[in-house]
Parts: sequence; structure tokens; C-alpha cells
Amino acid sequence: MASDVEQKCQRSFDYSIYLSGLHMGEMTRTENWQGKSAVITSKSKASILGIGTQYQQRTELSWSTDRNEWLTDNFHQQVTGFRSRDMRVTFDNHGLKSRVDIDGDIDNYASKTIPLRDVDTLAIQIRENVLRGRQQFALIRQASDAIEPYQFYVKDKLTATIAPWGEIQLIPVEQTGAEEVTYFFAPSMNYQLVKAHYHGMILQGIIELDSYDDSCDTMTNS
Repeated sequence: MASDVEQKCQRSFDYSIYLSGLHMGEMTRTENWQGKSAVITSKSKASILGIGTQYQQRTELSWSTDRNEWLTDNFHQQVTGFRSRDMRVTFDNHGLKSRVDIDGDIDNYASKTIPLRDVDTLAIQIRENVLRGRQQFALIRQASDAIEPYQFYVKDKLTATIAPWGEIQLIPVEQTGAEEVTYFFAPSMNYQLVKAHYHGMILQGIIELDSYDDSCDTMTNS
């Protein structure tokens, strides 16, 4: 479902971060696309449990013609403050194997059938599956010290009011597993992620889209 045209374009997103209903920070996400590959840069600043935390990640991903999916090639994540770390991860064997370097400590992980992905490629593949009309699927995230398998369930469309977009139709996708998250994709905004709700036992985290710029309208699913 990915376009064969080797064109360059960019999408940029600005989100607000809320914890237990209180505004705690901001996140920016930039997707630089070239045909069937992309570099995604995410940055955030937030106060988590009273600790000022900064997060940034650079991800390289590409379309696998063998698997007909988006796969992570590598990513570099840096966190200061809460759960600080410097994490570099590379993937091979069509995403089934990973090498994780955290502050110089190296571990290797493997999955038998489902590729391992970072959080940004995970979101891209969830959107891809929604576009395909899939109602239930499984994906695995490469965490810092484990691999986390998730099940996803696409729910019925609903209408919600999200400033500054007003009343818009959303498609909820529920994630179950080690982390429970509900993602909300907006058909009227090219099925982009406009909201995510993290269902923590202690903290309820929400991100909501504040602004969005897209020069990729002519691209099919990248």
C-alpha cells in the first residue's frame, strides 16, 4: 500500500501532554519522508512525578516489500530526568532481531514471527492497519529492557471535540498488553494520530494534537 513514487515530503505535529488532567508539557514530532523510507524525530519536555524530563528520539524506518509492513531500521533515544538513558537500537532479519545498547550495556532480543519496532514505527504501522480496514492485530515494541507484545482492537467511530479542531470523527484503537493505550485517528486529517490516552495505574496520560502541517497529501500511505 506504500507509494512507489520516490518523493520527498514532511509532516510535523505539535502535541500537548497532560497527566491526570493537568498540562505537563509539549511534544513535537517531525516525519521526513522520501518514497518508502522516513526519518522521524520526536522531542518532548514534561514534568513527570515532579521531575523535569526531556525526551528525544531519531528513528529510521522503511517499507518492507517482503513483509508488506513498515519496519524500524534503527533508532536513537535520549532521556534526561525521569528514567534517564541513552539508548541505541539496530534491527535485522526483517525486524525479528534487535541489538540494544543502553549507556554502553548491550543486549540482544528476538521475536519468532512479529517484527520488533520502536514506538514511532509502531504508530505508523497501527495507522497502516487502520487504513487497510483491519479490526484486530498484534505488534511488538522494543522497550529498553524487554520486548512488549501488544494486541490491538479497532473500535467503532466516535465524535469528539478537540481544540482547535472542533468536533471531529475519530477511530479509536485500543492497545492491550504491558502498556494499555487508546489511540485516536482522524479520517478527516488523513488518518493522523490526534490523541492518545495512556491508561496507567497511577497516572493517566493524554497527548492531544495542537497543530499539524502536512506536505504529503499526494502520498498514499507513507
